[in-house]
Amino acid sequence: MSDAKAPVRAATVPVRSGTVSSTITRRTSMSDADDEAIPHTDSSESTNLLLERLRAWKHMTGYLEDYVSTTAKVSRANSKDYEKVLKSVSDPLKEGHHFSSSAGGVAGLFENMRNNSQGIVNMYLDTEKNLKSGVLPTLERLHKEIKNKSKELKSGAVKGAKAVEKARQATQKHIELLGQNSASFDAAAAGKIEQQHDPYLLRRMINHRLNKQVNEENSHRQDVLSLQNSFQQFEAHVLQTIQGALEQFFQQMNSQLDRQRAMHADILGTAQLIPPDFEWMNFIVSNDAKLVNPDSPPRAFENISFPNQDHRATQSLIEGSLERRSRAVIKGFSTGYYVVTPAKYLHEFKDDDDFRRDPSPELSLYLPDCVIGSIDGVKFNVKGKDVSNGKVGNAFTANTELTFKAHTPADAEKWWSVIKESTRSQSLSQSVASTGVASATSSAAASRSTSASHQPEKTSDAPETGVINTTNITDAKDMAASPTSLSRTASTASHFHTSPGGSAVQETSEKS
Repeated sequence: MSDAKAPVRAATVPVRSGTVSSTITRRTSMSDADDEAIPHTDSSESTNLLLERLRAWKHMTGYLEDYVSTTAKVSRANSKDYEKVLKSVSDPLKEGHHFSSSAGGVAGLFENMRNNSQGIVNMYLDTEKNLKSGVLPTLERLHKEIKNKSKELKSGAVKGAKAVEKARQATQKHIELLGQNSASFDAAAAGKIEQQHDPYLLRRMINHRLNKQVNEENSHRQDVLSLQNSFQQFEAHVLQTIQGALEQFFQQMNSQLDRQRAMHADILGTAQLIPPDFEWMNFIVSNDAKLVNPDSPPRAFENISFPNQDHRATQSLIEGSLERRSRAVIKGFSTGYYVVTPAKYLHEFKDDDDFRRDPSPELSLYLPDCVIGSIDGVKFNVKGKDVSNGKVGNAFTANTELTFKAHTPADAEKWWSVIKESTRSQSLSQSVASTGVASATSSAAASRSTSASHQPEKTSDAPETGVINTTNITDAKDMAASPTSLSRTASTASHFHTSPGGSAVQETSEKS
């Protein structure tokens, strides 16, 4: 038999340049989304779409396997049918002696029929064998390759999408906490805010988590883009493998009847006409809005904003580097980054970098509960309790006198003034004015003057008006009944006393 060639038909490959307008629209919408801390897009959308496409290729390959396998079964069935045909002419002709036994006669005709019938039987058996040993293994290997591609996508991009969602949830949680505590700060500006709910800290924690989220998003985007770019080459390989398998199939079926040969030649010709990138370019055109645009820039942290980012509670009253004497006196002074927040906390950090590590304070003092000493050149003292260890840790933390040193006396004066102002308890003065505790305060001051005449009382540091606090009133009465003795630190020549109501008041010792 002569070899038959598959018909060739031209195929048109779609061009992506026709989607310029939609690409510009996507880029504009994505740039708007870059300004949001938590984008509304699904990080796994592109990955799920690519996984669905792999399943489509896998099922298509399965259809081809079924097609070839069923054709092999039909070939075996045809061989059995032709065995019946062979059996019909296997017996010698009756009254065969009436015919010549030489070649070219009636007997030779039937002998030729038997040989050709056996050849047709063998042909169908060979077709079944060749299809199962040649074409089917090629398609089965391709099927496994597509499955492995799906596993690779799941193990990489899908995990990356989960990491992005986890990072977004962490950022969203802290943004919500900042919103709640910022509202609480506005509603009760004089009230105490828990250290871990300080809006300043929450804002810095959001910076840390948002930076981590952006890194996860960009890393996941790059992974998906790499997989997306590799799909064109992979699909070309899939199509070329299918073309090779169908060519083997065509060669096996080409020895059968002319009609079968024409039908399978048309199948091969149709498969061979498909350009390697034909399906991929159609896929790009129809799913342009869902795939990652390689022309869009990565997200930038500087362009992102979030609610309450510039709230007044998140802005420091003063911040910068100070030196603090170590509790182990041998070590001397160590430098740290300190911040006084509107929530009346003095926080200590290793540095002002929000990105390298989570900005959790090394030390936190709630200033209304602290006592501030006088300035000695560039030094000043603050006595209070470190509340950075949480409720359980704070219960076992005692008051500590801390010595700070600024770079210049002017800097020390700025820090001392801001800290002193933050130690004022606005709730005490209103409490004293409304209940008549002012007389008890004067009595307590007179008693202290008797026990320590060299320390005149300063009325300029009296607490400002605020919300009535019955606890402070009780403390003031107790102070009036039992004056507290004064103490002076040897290192800074400063002394501390507690004003009525628990507010921290600094008194400067008089020079004789």
